[in-house]
Amino acid sequence: MTKLKLGPLADDRPVKLAVELPAIVHRDLVAYAAALAAETGGAPAAPEKLVAPMLARFMATDRAFAKARRQG
Repeated sequence: MTKLKLGPLADDRPVKLAVELPAIVHRDLVAYAAALAAETGGAPAAPEKLVAPMLARFMATDRAFAKARRQG
């Protein structure tokens, strides 16, 4: 199995945000949680716990976003 981009989840103080996701995205989050648990040896995380780290990782690796932040 290849190494997943998302590592162990940090236990951080949350900010409440309500979003609606397509069912396919929810199913993929559940599957990703299972794959992450298998890789890290822990219990599968709740799908909503994956959203913030995934978004953070996406934004951290988006070069255009980083450039826009530096300029703005």
